[in-house]
Amino acid sequence: MNLRLQVLKYLFLDWFAAFLAWFMFYIFRKQSEDPAFYEYFEVIYDDPNFWIGIIFIPIGWVLLYTMVGSYRKVFRKSRLNELGQTMIITLIGVTVIFFVAILDDVIITYKSYYQSFLVLFTLHFVLTYIGRLALTTVTVRKIHKKIIGFNTIIVGSNGNALAIYNEIENQEKSSGNIFIGFVSVFDKDNYKIGKILPHLGKYDNLKQIITKHGVEEVIIAIERTETATIDDIIAKLEDTNAVIKIIPIMQDILFGSVKLSGIWHAPLIQISPDPMPAWQQSSKRMLDIVVSLIAMILLIPLYLFTTIGVMMSSRGSVLYSQERIGLHGRPFKMHKFRSMISDAEKAGPQLSKEDDPRITPFGKFIRKVRLDEIPQFYTVLKGDMSLVGPRPERQFYIDQIVKRAPHYRLLLKVKPGITSWGQVKFGYASNVDEMIERLKYDILYIENMSLAMDLKIMIYTILIVLQGRGK
Repeated sequence: MNLRLQVLKYLFLDWFAAFLAWFMFYIFRKQSEDPAFYEYFEVIYDDPNFWIGIIFIPIGWVLLYTMVGSYRKVFRKSRLNELGQTMIITLIGVTVIFFVAILDDVIITYKSYYQSFLVLFTLHFVLTYIGRLALTTVTVRKIHKKIIGFNTIIVGSNGNALAIYNEIENQEKSSGNIFIGFVSVFDKDNYKIGKILPHLGKYDNLKQIITKHGVEEVIIAIERTETATIDDIIAKLEDTNAVIKIIPIMQDILFGSVKLSGIWHAPLIQISPDPMPAWQQSSKRMLDIVVSLIAMILLIPLYLFTTIGVMMSSRGSVLYSQERIGLHGRPFKMHKFRSMISDAEKAGPQLSKEDDPRITPFGKFIRKVRLDEIPQFYTVLKGDMSLVGPRPERQFYIDQIVKRAPHYRLLLKVKPGITSWGQVKFGYASNVDEMIERLKYDILYIENMSLAMDLKIMIYTILIVLQGRGK
């Protein structure tokens, strides 16, 4: 499968549909103003507004589609979902165009406003969806015929694994799973599914197996005797890009947890790898950039004040840079104003505690009002962090936490943040026990991520800073 080529196909079809829709709409508007317009049709090429619209409006549509995630998971599109999404996005886009480019245009009667809106909406929606429907239909048929598919592994090795393998392989229409092997939970002499699929290793090495074999989908089909390992299995999978599916029990079906992706496909519970919808992720990044730029400009006096205060408080550098672990386990440099004496960790990594003798008097003040954190707006601007997200930790402490709380890996699904739900509710952690205690708030945040949640956390953080309740 050529992912880049498939994205380019959708992108071109959307651009061409927007181009053609605007061209036809422009002609419609001219004809409405002057029924004899076709006698001197060529004058439209002398109109600068025609060229501005024909160039920039299709580009604007493509940017909007990119923002809402239309070009993600292009091989897993549903024609029915595409219909609803295209209609909603078209309504939003046409409304924006109407108020920006059409509302102050020449009108004959006020009815022409409604007529223009309806014509542009219909033209754009129909032309866009026809292109998408055609491409998605071709892709779906190729998947059903196993011409294209997704590298898949099964976690499990006995009766459940064998049953789901047979069910998927015997489907009337393929769901695109190309089985390349299985991963066992416990070591055994014989595996029931071992006669059909190669054994790729134990679940402890899931991440390496997924990377090595280019796995796109993982189906968890463990036995009842192995259910104690389910949290650890999912934790190991959550920081990968693989689609995770689990075989259901009757209780899951009754509770409505099982969502079918097709009439002919095996019933499986799919764990969503994305904590936020694509459009909210794009909006969150835009918010990060805008707020960080504004903050870095407005806080210039505080940057200068803190710089002078740190220089006068003790010898050493003004900024303190430390390697932290970010999205998908990638290390990055986090910068803070130094609040401790130089060489505070010459004896090795140490967490700060209340009344820590290493913290300078000025350092206590800037920690209390969070001024030590303001250099991190630059890190947010770079893209290593977000305004809101779990606090990043050092690998030294992550290794200790994971031994006791494997689900810490879930935090690596998202960018770390300057502030977080855990930071607001719990504050700074002074030992590993407190880190694990704070962890539950960060996981709750990930499970409930939204722009509204980010806004609430930022408001509470500002209140904490203004009231000086930080520690």
